[in-house]
Amino acid sequence: MPTRFNRVYIQSAGYHLPGEPVDNQAMDDFIAPLNRISSRIKNKILAENGIQTRHYAIDKNGATVTSHTQLAANAIHDCLTRANANLSDVSLLSVGSSGSDALIPGFAAMVQGELGAPPMETLSSLGVCAAGISALNYAAQSIELGAHQQALVATAEMPSRIFKKSRFAPRGYSSDFDAHFLRWMLSDGAGAVLLTDTPHTKKGVRLKINWIHQKSFAGDYPVCMQLGLTEGRSKSFLDFPSSSEAEAAGALSLRQDIRLLPHLFDVSIHEYVKLVHDGWVTSSEIDHFLCHYSSARFIPVVEELLDKAGLSIPRERWYSNLTTRGNTGSASIFIMLAEFLDTHQVKPGEKIFCFIPESGRMTAAYMLIEVEAADAPLVAHAAAAPAAKNVQPDIAAPHDPQSAPQHLQSLLTTLAGTWHDYRSQVWRSPVIHKLVSQQFALEDYRNWTAQWVPQVREGSKWMREAVESLTGAYADLAALIETHAGEEQNDFKILYEDYCAAGGTEPLDNLQRNPGGEALNTYLHSLASTKNPIGLLGAIYIIEGTGQRIVPALLPLLRKQVDLPASAFRFLEYHGANDEHHLARWLAAVELVLAIDPQAASAIIATAKRTAQLYLMQFEHILES
Repeated sequence: MPTRFNRVYIQSAGYHLPGEPVDNQAMDDFIAPLNRISSRIKNKILAENGIQTRHYAIDKNGATVTSHTQLAANAIHDCLTRANANLSDVSLLSVGSSGSDALIPGFAAMVQGELGAPPMETLSSLGVCAAGISALNYAAQSIELGAHQQALVATAEMPSRIFKKSRFAPRGYSSDFDAHFLRWMLSDGAGAVLLTDTPHTKKGVRLKINWIHQKSFAGDYPVCMQLGLTEGRSKSFLDFPSSSEAEAAGALSLRQDIRLLPHLFDVSIHEYVKLVHDGWVTSSEIDHFLCHYSSARFIPVVEELLDKAGLSIPRERWYSNLTTRGNTGSASIFIMLAEFLDTHQVKPGEKIFCFIPESGRMTAAYMLIEVEAADAPLVAHAAAAPAAKNVQPDIAAPHDPQSAPQHLQSLLTTLAGTWHDYRSQVWRSPVIHKLVSQQFALEDYRNWTAQWVPQVREGSKWMREAVESLTGAYADLAALIETHAGEEQNDFKILYEDYCAAGGTEPLDNLQRNPGGEALNTYLHSLASTKNPIGLLGAIYIIEGTGQRIVPALLPLLRKQVDLPASAFRFLEYHGANDEHHLARWLAAVELVLAIDPQAASAIIATAKRTAQLYLMQFEHILES
């Protein structure tokens, strides 16, 4: 649940960007490509991310001009100057970043020392893009509780030292896309805000923090962005005999697994839907949307997900400085807010909504700021959770959400909730946890496929059984399901070939489902034999969704840990690429059914829930068999 604040205000916001703006051509003077391959990678990434200029705290020779600590200190000085405030009046310094000039001590202590600040409470928040919001949340809670009257929150990033050619080139990653990706995305900068419980302003308005919400999904997903581990994430840089060997092995390369990025926006928007549903925010009431995204490529991704949720925020209300300031990680939202306030005249009653997704290991953070009139009475009533609004947020289908019938949106909203609970539990199941923990073996993959083959073999059978149970009114639905069954009737043969490629020797007919798979199969066949078993559309939603949303993230992990040729993963690759098309057909089937019987939604939802429970049981039994 978000943290509600009643008397926490942003007195001022400042920032610091080192050096002159560096355009895309001049980047080569600071972090030059290694060869033609890395030049192509650079051009591809820059063509997509939309960044035109950024700033670096190193010079063209790779020497540090402004340290990481100095970046944060400079942003704090700017923040205090704007507020005409004194450092001696601040009793808490809360600092967030992905690192520091030193591994020890904490970054906040380093910044305090750089500032020459008097004794005060400090907090160092270590993370990636959401580290600054964590620091801000701690400071805001401290003021709300009365522990402090004024607090400084700062965040700074300085990745340029990692990316300069003198450090990067010796590693030999000329064509390693994951290591190259962030090289052309990230830049240096710092931001800071001064929080207070007694705001003073000359601009006629004041900024009140209404609430802050942050949630990590690290228990659901593997590492997406990391520094300090080898490419396979299996070994720490501290586990090498020497630092030079760790460097040579790539353990000090900042990497981004871009295949996992779609999951970040998926869980982030779903969390936003929950905030709307619980009454914390209303999309139509957002006047300014400050969205931290690392690349312009993700603008339509965020926009489409908001549209599908029926919670669109008009683009004219969006604000971003990515094009001119680049992606400064945890500092981005602070720099963005400071520049926004410099360039926009906000009015009493307006709401500023900030969205900060973090790809480190999947974190989503949100903040709602309300603009108040400077002379409005200060209210400090007891904090309380808002009453949930009687509003059902709409998650629309993969077509224009404005054209989707209301009853279809309500169904998809409920199904999405079921899906996300199921997805989270699957990622924490023993077999997937072992895969994410880099402990998966060939025997595990062989055991998995052995249990999966007979389950997949039954798919087209229960679908055709359902077709025979449909009456005349559902003739078109029967045709759709028959088409789907026809496409999947031989999929088990592909999976059996994968099993054999993994060393499996059992004849096809000897393979058996595990107890979870057996329960799922029995349930689906039993339901398919009933008259007009339209609830099976809920089962298909879960099964096909697993292929589209979970399988693509598992495949790269399997390939890294299981020493087999690409041909041994044909089934997973096929479903990861084709189930999106299958889900589009599923949507057409749902629209057809609801047009005939609007009450069918309850059966679809109930079947989806039971299928999720049983499919999860199948995952949980894999390592037990």
